[in-house]
Amino acid sequence: MDFPFLAISFHLPLQDPVLVFCIVLFVILLAPLLMKKLRIPGIIGLILAGIILGHHGFNILEGDLLQKGNSINLFGTVGLLYIMFLAGLELNLNEFKKNQHKSILFGVFTFAFPFVIGFWVCERVLHLSLISSILVASMFSTHTLVAYPIASRLRIISNEAVAIAVGATIITDTLVLLILAVITGYAEGNITASFWVKLCAAIVLFVALIFLSFPAIGRWFFRHVSDDEISHFMFVLGMVFLAGFMAEVAGVEAIIGAFMAGLALNRLIPHTSPLMNRLEFVGNALFIPFFLIGVGMLVDVHILFQGWESWLVAITLTASAIVGKFLAAFLAQKIFHYDASQRGVIFGLTSAHAAATLAVILTGYKVGLVDEQILNGTIVLILFTCLVASFATETSGKKLAISEAQKTPEREEDRDVVMVAISNPQTIERLLDFALMLKASEREHPVFALSVIKDNEKASDEVLIRNRMLEEAVRRAAATNHKVQVVTRIDLNTVSGIARATKELMVTDLVLGWSSRKRTLEWIFGNTLGSLVQEVWQSVYVCNFALPLNTARKIVVIVPRNAEYEIGFQQWVMKLKRISYEIGANPLIYCAEPSIPPLLNLLENIKPVVKPSFVLFEDMEDFLIAARDVGRDDWLWVVSARKGTLSHQPAMDHLGDKLNKHFTEQNFLLLYPGQRIFEEHELAMRMNDLYAGGLPQPIESLERLTRRMRKLIKHKPGSNLK
Repeated sequence: MDFPFLAISFHLPLQDPVLVFCIVLFVILLAPLLMKKLRIPGIIGLILAGIILGHHGFNILEGDLLQKGNSINLFGTVGLLYIMFLAGLELNLNEFKKNQHKSILFGVFTFAFPFVIGFWVCERVLHLSLISSILVASMFSTHTLVAYPIASRLRIISNEAVAIAVGATIITDTLVLLILAVITGYAEGNITASFWVKLCAAIVLFVALIFLSFPAIGRWFFRHVSDDEISHFMFVLGMVFLAGFMAEVAGVEAIIGAFMAGLALNRLIPHTSPLMNRLEFVGNALFIPFFLIGVGMLVDVHILFQGWESWLVAITLTASAIVGKFLAAFLAQKIFHYDASQRGVIFGLTSAHAAATLAVILTGYKVGLVDEQILNGTIVLILFTCLVASFATETSGKKLAISEAQKTPEREEDRDVVMVAISNPQTIERLLDFALMLKASEREHPVFALSVIKDNEKASDEVLIRNRMLEEAVRRAAATNHKVQVVTRIDLNTVSGIARATKELMVTDLVLGWSSRKRTLEWIFGNTLGSLVQEVWQSVYVCNFALPLNTARKIVVIVPRNAEYEIGFQQWVMKLKRISYEIGANPLIYCAEPSIPPLLNLLENIKPVVKPSFVLFEDMEDFLIAARDVGRDDWLWVVSARKGTLSHQPAMDHLGDKLNKHFTEQNFLLLYPGQRIFEEHELAMRMNDLYAGGLPQPIESLERLTRRMRKLIKHKPGSNLK
């Protein structure tokens, strides 16, 4: 089509890259919106758009997933690997390990049932040869997590049913692709003893390299390149495709490598981090839709009008695949005692055929084991199974999400308001990252970023400087879809400003940065931290972050005797659980024996599940003995207590000195649990209300002054708050 008054000639399929990319972007934008109006999953709209635009439809766009070297193939391949990578990255490894036997058993079911049914159908109904029947039957056993973005959007990925469906993917696709490698070798006459040795050695070496080298490389990279967000994204993307290429070298499909890369990097990318948000955003906005459009381009609707034989083959293949997958999901439901919505989600996630199915059938077609009729029937199978999977996951997923929401929520306070007191620009990012991990993402309250400015003649100028500094905090939080509200207070001193803001904003958790600078007057009259914890009765987290949080191998928690009797015990344990889940570092807890049952009850019986280890520990005087095994890559949590509370011990008064002397080069956290349930009428409660019957204030002040003088004479370093 030529228009002489235009500088560009239009021919179908379109060749201009700018116009092609423009059309694809508008399809990605409009197709899901249209499907939403029709109450149909958006994924189906993208697949249908691919049918219309592809060379089997109106031939508007050139290229599909079968043609290498074009943009649709390139972006589609990226999207396919992205789906598998995100599935591995978002998988709760603790839940996966807890349910690994269920994943293996279901993996066997979802491989065996479709395979047996498919083999019988191919041999008895379609009259294929033995080798061809095995090849096509193995195709029925595969599945691609096309509907996984739906489960992610509905926030049901932490459910056990989703975990075993994702875990089964690696089992089924690996077995099928191994069968494909063997059949291909058989067809080419290469099945020898050396073939088996090379295949097994390559796969073992590949798996070992992924799980041994990728976490070590990732931990090194994030530690040494800690502030470059673009570099973090490009590093992760590069590792995914490196793993995919390594898988191909080992003789299996790249999707297996992408999934294993997600598992290997799982603990290094917290779910609330800006990096995780960027990975999900780019994949869901661009690469995964490209893959789905490419799948649609494979479908040739003309074959349905070529006679009854084409219909017979297409219907037989599609029905066999769907029935086999449903039987596997139904049996899993009965054995694992799931409800109907969980069965529907399992079926939806495991019934879509795309990636591995294409690899199997195209390889069989190239070596002459299947004809064009089977190939066309498989393409129709891909279309219908993707539609069925999307509908099943959307319908059952909504029911599952509703039932999950109606269950008893985590036993935390109804309010979850986190405030970060910031004065040092260098600590903003890591303190804010920690605060976002503390906060339950579903709670409506923002994270408050507080800056306290001393009331003097320069206060107005300082306000402008601090607000510009806190703009970075707002920008970083926006990258994680969290709200951060900047709060500036002008007060006579830092303690008063923080205490007033905590009460005015009804804060439940206060995050502070650690400082080791020495100030003689504070040694004598009491340091900032000591004064603050007497004024603020909410949970206080004093943090020293020398290394990125996501590089921690484990969290070592030192818990004093009687900690379980404190009012804030349940609250800080639930926060520990959430952070442990986010960074994938299981806690090693030093505590007294009576504290173990309540800790286990909170950590293991309420989702998300974490797996703690325990070491008996009685006296805070032995703190350094307990902490001597804390490694450079470990994160130390020390649970302290305010004076006069049930778990306070005299040795806690010197914890700051010990942390300051021995642990400033690594991550540690000094925690003061909350001492009351937060209610509005209690805002005016003062320290004296809780110290009824204690020492008169002048005597207590004199005692503190005497202790400070002794420290000053002995030249022991103090610690204070920044």
